[in-house]
Amino acid sequence: MDEHFYTIRMKAVQRTIEQLKKNNIQAHFIPTMAQVKTEVKARLPKGATVAVGGSVSLAEAGILDLLRNGDYAFLDRYAPNLTREDIRQIYIASFGADVYLSSVNAITEHGELYCVDGASNRVAALLYGPQKVIIVASWDKIVPDLAHAVLRVKHIAAPANATRLKKNTYCTEHGRCVSARVDSEHLVALKAGQCADTICANYVVMSNQRAADRMTVLIVGESLGY
Repeated sequence: MDEHFYTIRMKAVQRTIEQLKKNNIQAHFIPTMAQVKTEVKARLPKGATVAVGGSVSLAEAGILDLLRNGDYAFLDRYAPNLTREDIRQIYIASFGADVYLSSVNAITEHGELYCVDGASNRVAALLYGPQKVIIVASWDKIVPDLAHAVLRVKHIAAPANATRLKKNTYCTEHGRCVSARVDSEHLVALKAGQCADTICANYVVMSNQRAADRMTVLIVGESLGY
């Protein structure tokens, strides 16, 4: 990467980390994807019960392999031959996890975490339940503010995830949300009933945390996930 571009990217990372910490969210910069497993492992006590939210970032960084092969009680939502009820029970058990790992759809330079979910087991556990939460997110997910976070989901995260999950949505066909712009009237919401197979059911902004240091964000200096 060009050194000047890297310098500019790091300024945004530093601003974001400073604001996350003001919101009682621990935040650290991890320069490469190869270092993520080591950083996550250092934060996982042996024997801990660990759960994950749906995340391409965790898979690409090798975190799922770490959990399956480490000394942890891993509530593996991706284990083979699970029934829908098995998965539902894992989602419920995840609220009692010692550590919950996930990514987010965007991180604002104001220190906010933005997530849009369908079933919403991920955002539910991020908000309450697990004792500790670790977020792994590429620096590509840093945006100036919530309006840009919304656009990032509409133009990047939702279309990519809907395509991966083979959903019958407008964004799967067209590569962007049916409500592609952001304005004062439609900052977040889609037109009512627009996508029957939607993965965008609930929109959550995480800001100043009451439980100090419950949440840690690891910002990775490479592209990772959507």
